[in-house]
Amino acid sequence: MFGLRARAAAQLQRPTPSPSSASSASFSLARLGCASPLAALAPLASAPPSPSARETQPTSLSARWPAAPMRPWGTRGHPRPTTRVLCTAAGSVQREGKELLVQHLLVGEKDVRLLVDLEKNIIAEGADLSDLAVEHSLCPSKENGGMLGWVRRGQMVPEFEEAAFSAPLNKVVRCKTKFGWHLVQVLAERDQCVLQDIDPEQLHAKLQDPSFLEEAQLIDVREPDEVEKASLPGFKVLPLRQFGTWGPVMTDEFNPQKDTYVLCHHGMRSMQVAKWLQSQGFKKVYNVAGGIHAYAVKADSSIPTY
Repeated sequence: MFGLRARAAAQLQRPTPSPSSASSASFSLARLGCASPLAALAPLASAPPSPSARETQPTSLSARWPAAPMRPWGTRGHPRPTTRVLCTAAGSVQREGKELLVQHLLVGEKDVRLLVDLEKNIIAEGADLSDLAVEHSLCPSKENGGMLGWVRRGQMVPEFEEAAFSAPLNKVVRCKTKFGWHLVQVLAERDQCVLQDIDPEQLHAKLQDPSFLEEAQLIDVREPDEVEKASLPGFKVLPLRQFGTWGPVMTDEFNPQKDTYVLCHHGMRSMQVAKWLQSQGFKKVYNVAGGIHAYAVKADSSIPTY
């Protein structure tokens, strides 16, 4: 449904969990089991904007596992692996600057026999890795068929990263980490998206260039009453309360290949929208740091504050 189940990949430092019991499933891929961006937007879209609202920073998965992402479009539509399962991710698939859509299955370090049996199920019987994950995986992502969502380098423990970024598309590979044994499958790949803040001064300088207004996509997610108090030229107003209306048709109205800038009051709501845009495949998304308030204070005093 308009790709709304796609998942954003987060950019956090690699956690350093302490391997306790296998049943604790403390396998940490640096927030690869993050909650849906839409879930984060929902309360903001339904409640009046609060200038004092602050985005809650996610904790490391080494401390706890948040809800795993839903399977974007099911794995049954992907070719099932029919070639031999590799003991390691052999080969040298070049994936610099790429993001991968990954699912996996985790068993305990001593459960090698189980791992071999699961491999045989995939090879001999054409079993689906996602179905096996639901039944056997120790990772909380089992609830979604082992789906970890879109990941990039630096978000995973080294052994898992090496296996994923070396594996051919749709081919199941095996790797071992401090958390146990994994069966890993890469379902798709795409160019890595850019998500970063832009300082108000930088944006102000760009707004002085007429060509920038023609080429960039500028989005203001504040409510109409806020826009009446203060606004910037060239920004299209898409109130966050109306996310359910404009969200599903975003890729029809805007070009994911163009640079996209998102503005709100203090920068928190716009960052959530920016992350969601990134999850929809927008290549370069910029959040105006501090929102229009910071812009008025630091870059252009003619803009009213409120």
